[in-house]
Amino acid sequence: MLESWIRLVTDTTLLGLEAQSVIGLRLAQIAMGQGTPAETHLMMTEKMLAFVDAATTVAAGGSALGIVEDYRRRVQANARRLRLA
Repeated sequence: MLESWIRLVTDTTLLGLEAQSVIGLRLAQIAMGQGTPAETHLMMTEKMLAFVDAATTVAAGGSALGIVEDYRRRVQANARRLRLA
């Protein structure tokens, strides 16, 4: 029990750090004039889809850790994509 709680806390903390890095990358692109309406649209669409997936997971009896892991995968994919842009 304690191990799963520690993993949830660790993954949630890492999610927060990774999300801040993606926000920084997006702000840097905007500051350099590279931000596009398509990126903004993609960002909003991704957020809505992630919320729907999380709500579905909860409704199906999924775990908080599963939701955090899914969010981390999405955030890490965004970071990779933004670093290459």
